[in-house]
Amino acid sequence: MAVITATPGTATQSNSKQSFKIAFALVTALFFSFGFITCLNDILVPHLKSLFTLNYTEAALIQFCFFSAYFFMSLPSGKIVSRIGYKRGTIVGAVVTAFGCLLFYPAAELQSYWVFLFGFFILASGITLIQVAVNPYVAVLGPAETASGRLTLAQAFNSLGTTIAPLFGSFLILSASSKSVDDVKSLDGPALAAYHTAQAHSVQGPYIGLAVALCILAVIVSFFKLPSILSPEDDLSGVTLKEELSSAWRYRHLLLGAIGIFTYVGAEVAIGSYLVNFINLPEIGGIAEATAAKYVSLYWGGAMVGRFIGAAVLQKVRPGKVLTFNAICAGLLVLIAMISSGPVAMYAILAVGLFNSIMFPTIFTLAIKGLGKHTPQGSGVLCMAIVGGAVIPLVQGTIADALGLHHSFILPVICYGFIAYYGLEGYKHIVRKA
Repeated sequence: MAVITATPGTATQSNSKQSFKIAFALVTALFFSFGFITCLNDILVPHLKSLFTLNYTEAALIQFCFFSAYFFMSLPSGKIVSRIGYKRGTIVGAVVTAFGCLLFYPAAELQSYWVFLFGFFILASGITLIQVAVNPYVAVLGPAETASGRLTLAQAFNSLGTTIAPLFGSFLILSASSKSVDDVKSLDGPALAAYHTAQAHSVQGPYIGLAVALCILAVIVSFFKLPSILSPEDDLSGVTLKEELSSAWRYRHLLLGAIGIFTYVGAEVAIGSYLVNFINLPEIGGIAEATAAKYVSLYWGGAMVGRFIGAAVLQKVRPGKVLTFNAICAGLLVLIAMISSGPVAMYAILAVGLFNSIMFPTIFTLAIKGLGKHTPQGSGVLCMAIVGGAVIPLVQGTIADALGLHHSFILPVICYGFIAYYGLEGYKHIVRKA
């Protein structure tokens, strides 16, 4: 992916501050949109679990199909952006995401879980294409020393989308007429068919609306001339995939950063995926799914607040220290949720979102620091690591089926332990010989 250089300040003098502001505004709109879509998964996990009478492992296939797209599509996305540029790549990504949203219409008509899963993979492929371009673009759209704060601010708008999405989903998807798995099993004949039809169709309208919004955003992006931050010597369009990987993977801090992204996204998505079911447990809240979904906004809202705060804190405090502190706090909160019950457990797990806030942008910027012209390849490697959102929720679902949902949260605790290590030691540069 050759559209973004690692060195700030390579924009031509004709690129005014105003054009940078417009570029940042459009990027934040994109962050909001894919944050919104990603968080709707947390609503669809319990919804489709009930609709298709799935166990936790089967329901986790939603996140598996969604986040596996990052693994399979990140490097191809880099090649696509190398050929057509970051602006066109972003537009194509938005259109592909819109197409994935539209696939939910036939999935609902057919009442097919597998078509739903295919739709998740397609829309996530579009989001991957967008992210491969815009994450490093934001990081170098200004001074290197404030890259973590700048990406954290952009991620705050991503969190705004994740905060609004559960409220949107609980109102339009998890309707008051939703039934528990046991209630669904008690239905038969026409009553069961009518229930399945109504619940499946509740997904169609919201996702058609998202598809329309994404197409409008793609049109808006196409009309703006965004500043270029590519210098001729950084053009790597002729570099082979093998050369990209061998050059980028020489960096120890990048490798450990990829593991950090894997564990962070996995832990965050796993917690978000099972929040509704966790709060619904009799020993925790005993709250109906439609109501519990509204509490998910507190989890993602905490991340939004934390990112606005973090954007300021990271201007003054070293990113590694902030990352370690937040990871330790997040791990402790999950442990409290595991060993307690009632409101204490519920609010402890919701508070984790506040400390998740700065993790992705901080790990990302620490991992690409010092990569020079290999920053684009490093970005592709880190975006591949987002596949943690596919693997860890699936593993936690298997643990939940075997040991119970309450005890399955030990997996995110382990993830936060590694992230704390990365902020303390793992981000330091050690370059292997070619």
